[in-house]
Formats: sequence, structure tokens, C-alpha cells
Amino acid sequence: MRLMKRFVVFAFFIALVATVPAFGQIGNGQQVKKYRGIVTKRDPDSFVMAPESGAQTTVLLTSSTEVKSHKKGVFRGSKDYGSSYILRGLRLEVDGTGNDQGQIVADRIRFDEQDLRTAQALKNTLDPVEAETNAKLKAQQEEQERLAGQIEETMSVANQARADAAKAQEDAKKAQQTADYANNRINGLDDFDPIRTITVTFVTNSSVLGPKAKQTIDDAAAWVKTQNTKGWVVAVIGYADTTGDTARNRTLSEKRANSVIYYLITKHKLPPQRLVQPFGYGQLEPVADNKTAAGRAKNRRVEIRLMANKGITGNVGSGQQ
Repeated sequence: MRLMKRFVVFAFFIALVATVPAFGQIGNGQQVKKYRGIVTKRDPDSFVMAPESGAQTTVLLTSSTEVKSHKKGVFRGSKDYGSSYILRGLRLEVDGTGNDQGQIVADRIRFDEQDLRTAQALKNTLDPVEAETNAKLKAQQEEQERLAGQIEETMSVANQARADAAKAQEDAKKAQQTADYANNRINGLDDFDPIRTITVTFVTNSSVLGPKAKQTIDDAAAWVKTQNTKGWVVAVIGYADTTGDTARNRTLSEKRANSVIYYLITKHKLPPQRLVQPFGYGQLEPVADNKTAAGRAKNRRVEIRLMANKGITGNVGSGQQ
């Protein structure tokens, strides 16, 4: 269960970024207080965060930016952290000022230590996968350069030997198609195709999987075994109806996502590296009217979203098939 809790901080970065508008603009000189969101990209002196609603925002770090944990009561104050502790997947809040580029220059950054531990665990899980992906990317880039070199050489020979011009042009065309395809594969590594969404429902105020919910997951798992799952990833997103307060509903939705993940891994042996960042949306994004019992029943759900990485499957839309 402890390992599962580490995965219930936010939805898989690529799935999350795909659902958030491009980039928001903070007014020049605008004061920002407790701007909450999740870090989706980290650079040496800045990071990008996706808020609970609205567009992504770039946050700039300076030598005077204060990074601390939240206080844990009267007898336990906050703890100082360096900016290196700001990791992808960390839920945090920012105080700062907008600049002339629509970014936030951070004065203070706060986060829960539990969220930090979760982000650190996610980093340990994702870094090996990204290292492997980057190695493949480098190999593809080298192959693309090699193919481009072949094109240049072929065109030079064609210019010198008019008799072989037609054959050289055909070879160059084929080599260019291969290079374009390799480039599309590289670009497709951050792009996903939706395959299927499986919805699992829960009873009021509960995160326990009932027999019907388990059967829904079992049926979906049986179908997946009949498919070619190369490049597939799984995003698990929890929701709640409007019963109770907002904070409690968000926690409940995260627990529901956690229950589904635990069942997928323990019962159906889902490899953890197939999971993108899970998330609990609470009562946000209802699919039905919360004013009726039937509507609330539909909103008490977890969505298991199956997606395929275009860069791995080769479904990039142009070039060779």
C-alpha cells in the first residue's frame, strides 16, 4: 500500500499536459499568492507547473527564492529545502510576482513533505525509463544523420553522372522518406493515441472495489491480453461526486485511484513502468448531474485510460508504414 500511495499524486505527465491549455500569462507586476499546482517540467533555473484549473505557468527561481515545507502544527515548524528538491510530480504552492514575459518570479515556495517523498519515488521510477527512451532517441538521431549523409552523397554522384541521375533521384527519395519517418518517430515519443477508457464506479464515501468494479477491471484485462500492447501506457484518474467538502472529495478520489492501481498490479501483474502519473480530481469534471442520485453514482468513478505512445508504436501519421 505504501508503494501505491506514492503513485497517487497526479496524472501521467503526458496525459496531464495534454489536458491543460498551453501556457497562461501572469500580468507584469501582478502579485501571486498560494498559486497551487503540480510541477510538469523542471529546468535548472525554472519549472513549469499545471494548476488545478487553467493554463500551465512558468515559474522562475532566483537566489533569493525561499523553498520550505508546510508547517505541521505548533511544535513542528517548516523545513528549509534547496531548489533542487523541486521535482516533476511535486504538488506545491508559489508566492511571487509576474514579469513582462507572463511568468512568475518566485519569492516563496511551499509543499508537503509527503508530496515531496511521493515526487522522489516517482523520479526513481521514471528516470530509468526516460534514460532508456533518451538512448533510443539518440540512436534514432544518429541513424537520421547517417541517412541524410547518404542522401547528400547520392545527390553528388547524380550530378556527376547524368546517366545514373534517374536512379540516384529515386534512391534519394526513398532515403528522405526513411529520414522523415525516423524524425516523426522521435517527435512522437511525447505523443499518445487514446485506445480505450474503462470506467469503474464506487459507492458513496467508499474507495473499496466492489464485486462489480472488480469484474469490470477483470473483463478489461482479459481484452487487453488479446491486443498488441507495444507502447501502451495506463493513466488511472479518480473522481468523486459533490457529497462532502472539496478537500475530502479530492482525497477520496485519490484513494479510489489507488485501489484500482493496487488491484491492477497485484491481481493482473501490471508493470509499474506502464503507469503514467495517477491523479485524483475530486468533484471536478463530473460526467453527470450531481443533483440526482443517478448522476452522483456516475460521478463516483475511476477512469482507466489506455493510451499508445506514437513514437514506440510507429503510428506517427507520415513516412513509412
